[in-house]
Amino acid sequence: MPPTVNMGIPGAAASVADSSTGKRVLLAEPRGYCAGVDRAVETVERALEKHGPPVYVRHEIVHNRHVVETLAKAGAVFVDETDEVPEGAIVVFSAHGVAPTVHESAAARNLQVIDATCPLVTKVHNEAKRFARDDYDILLIGHEGHEEVIGTAGEAPDHVQLVDGPAAVDRVTVRDENKVIWLSQTTLSVDETMDIVERLRRRFPKLQDPPSDDICYATQNRQVAVKAMAPQCQLVIVVGSANSSNSMRLVEVALGAGSPAAHLVDCADDIDPAWLDDATTVGVTSGASVPEVLVRGVLERLAQYGYDVVQPVTTANETLVFALPREIRPARS
Repeated sequence: MPPTVNMGIPGAAASVADSSTGKRVLLAEPRGYCAGVDRAVETVERALEKHGPPVYVRHEIVHNRHVVETLAKAGAVFVDETDEVPEGAIVVFSAHGVAPTVHESAAARNLQVIDATCPLVTKVHNEAKRFARDDYDILLIGHEGHEEVIGTAGEAPDHVQLVDGPAAVDRVTVRDENKVIWLSQTTLSVDETMDIVERLRRRFPKLQDPPSDDICYATQNRQVAVKAMAPQCQLVIVVGSANSSNSMRLVEVALGAGSPAAHLVDCADDIDPAWLDDATTVGVTSGASVPEVLVRGVLERLAQYGYDVVQPVTTANETLVFALPREIRPARS
């Protein structure tokens, strides 16, 4: 059993034996910000420091309401498209990536672009371009309408077909079964994605795999941590916004791994006390776009309901850091 630690929560104990209520929290590690999200949020913060407000951001920089509201208060202006940005102004592209047509639109308006696309998303874009050049049919596993999917598909619209869920497999058509490859959105459920791949492979036995995993390391790590703790929990609380694909997947993973209940909350105020009625062990995690302050708020709220032990469940250590976009890197002395 992992050591129990005091996480700074009122009433938190030093060990399971010290617990006065018998109620405990299993806290997933890793959780929260991944390297790509950290880079994207810092990009907007640095742009505001360097240039002053307003700094325009196309779409939400990351899918988290608290982060977006905080940056908006600091002077970031979030827009849907580049034609809403004044000519010549600064615009940041979100972590989810954009299609080439968006870059073209920005150039036509003489916008100063700072591209905060996650490097792992850029990797998938480059794979799409490469296999399109080789005239492959590209089966992109992902969710229709998600910004990342739109950006990746936009790299090779004549070669990409979206496969949105297992039911979509039967609708796929290809020109040459010897030249088919699958790619994926980076924030999907690993298990569901592999199920879709196996279904595709039954239809197209020569289906090729991507050169390396498309589902990002952070998405996989957070799902593994949830799988480890969910069987011990009567309830899993996932901190994250409803438009966050990776956060939504954590809810699904928790339920699939054995927790009788799992709920997504933006913050502590979203917790329904009725969820806790029969829960002596509650698991807590957060999506890759969630700041730790929101997790702390959930832990403090649970402490108010008598959960006085916090026990980490650690399945991986993350040390990856991405360099900031060159446009806002500090000048070398």
